[in-house]
Parts: sequence; structure tokens; C-alpha cells
Amino acid sequence: QLVESGGGLVQAGGSLRLSCTASERTFSFYSMGWFRQFPGQGRLFVATIDQNATRTRLSDSVKGRFTISRDNAKNTVYLQMNNLKPEDTAVYYCAAGQSFPLLAGARYDYWGQGTQVTVSS
Repeated sequence: QLVESGGGLVQAGGSLRLSCTASERTFSFYSMGWFRQFPGQGRLFVATIDQNATRTRLSDSVKGRFTISRDNAKNTVYLQMNNLKPEDTAVYYCAAGQSFPLLAGARYDYWGQGTQVTVSS
């Protein structure tokens, strides 16, 4: 089970840190990803990190603003979002997969319930 937290309302230019905590002790076996979903659209890739936190991949739309990290001792993956823009407003989901990099949502095995991020102008 994956549980996201940290979403909310922030002004443009602000920051948020999303967290996703897994209940499974096998968390460190999985690569982790963050996706976002805009109203009426499918889930779009945002970022992914490998099992050992040695490699990351970010979408072009968030490079230089977002950072993905993980703490396997805490079974948690993070998405640090800086310089947020109104177009970042979406529901953000974390997901667990079995290889890296996984850029397609269909390749992930487990998903969280999502957390809303709203960026006001």
C-alpha cells in the first residue's frame, strides 16, 4: 500500500514536498515514480528513481524545479517541488515498479490514492 501526503494549495513560485510511504518492507526492491493527472487526462510521467537512489529521471516540464529522492529506511519517496507554476496543478500519484527507468504508467505495479496540488496565480 502506498500513501501520498503533502499536497495542498500554494502560490505560484512556492514549494511543496510530497511524500509517499509504503507499508511493505520490500519497498527497497522497487523503483518509484511520480505521475500527475490533469482533469480529463491520463496520468503523465513526472519523475522516477531507482531502487538504490543512484539514478533519477525527470520529465522535461519539471527539470530544474522538481527533485525526486527516497529514504529506504523510512519506506518513503519524496517529490520536492520548487518554483511551482499554475500549470503544475494536478493530482499527483506515486507508484512502485520493478525496473528502472519506467516512464509509462502501465509498467508500474502499485499506485497510491493521489494527492491534490493546487498552484494559484
